Amino acid sequence: MKTKVLILGVGNVLMGDEGVGIHVARQLATQPWPEGVLVLDGGTGGFHLMEHLENADQVIMIDATLDHRPAGTVRRLRPRFAREFPRALSSHDIGLRDLLEGLTILGRMPEIFLYAVSIDSIQSQTIDLSADVERILPSLLEDVRNFALSLIEDPTFCCDQPMDPIDEDEGRLYAHYDIHSTS
Repeated sequence: MKTKVLILGVGNVLMGDEGVGIHVARQLATQPWPEGVLVLDGGTGGFHLMEHLENADQVIMIDATLDHRPAGTVRRLRPRFAREFPRALSSHDIGLRDLLEGLTILGRMPEIFLYAVSIDSIQSQTIDLSADVERILPSLLEDVRNFALSLIEDPTFCCDQPMDPIDEDEGRLYAHYDIHSTS
């Protein structure tokens, strides 16, 4: 059965804030979801995720980014191609980008929304999140859940969101919508 909405948390849970996507996916997986929603801990990405992405109409991805914004800043991006993802998707950058490039080449790229969570650094050998990232977790969980449910109820919902077509800070051609900012 085709997945309407795949919620995919990626990152390395053993590297502190870099694993925020995994923390989100694991908490969302404990909640009840309507048919057609799949919540997945995607780990550090890679080609083992290809089948899940190919079988989804829409993907909500949650990942940490080293983007020089204050830690705990959350943006919902709508990249259309692998090259439009933020430049610093930390330690799993190569595997995830390769996967997305492969899907693009095959013409099987689903519509992707990325919750980019700004972090200060990658901490090794800790499963704990920093205070800045831990603080935004409840509102991030709520926003991801509400957004996923809205996509299930009305697949055109995303197009009604106030998303700016150009991110002036990075010069990228993806839309973004600031969810939370620490400033």
